[in-house]
Amino acid sequence: MKLDLNNTERMFFSIKEVAEHFDVNASLLRYWETQFDILKPRKTETGIRQYTREDIENITLVYNLVKERGLTLEGAQQILKQNLDGESRKVQVIQHLERIRNELKALEDELDL
Repeated sequence: MKLDLNNTERMFFSIKEVAEHFDVNASLLRYWETQFDILKPRKTETGIRQYTREDIENITLVYNLVKERGLTLEGAQQILKQNLDGESRKVQVIQHLERIRNELKALEDELDL
């Protein structure tokens, strides 16, 4: 299940939803919280994590560096320390281009019918 952050009014998402969105275990998200200062989801009084859109954007940065680009945790930490804004812009551009590609593919599929 992919979260559609643009088409929902919800402010918070559960760790299960976020883990499914990235196709990772919830335990990996909890571990990344200990390794990356930018990952600090809100916790209820009972300790349940509540992720905001900003939290999910930050996880996207870490996911991109570690899972897609293959960096070590230390390498990803270093890049985020040196150029968080630049990496954030890169990921946003990549996501935008992927959406455009998907739209073009859908149009192509319609024309092929």
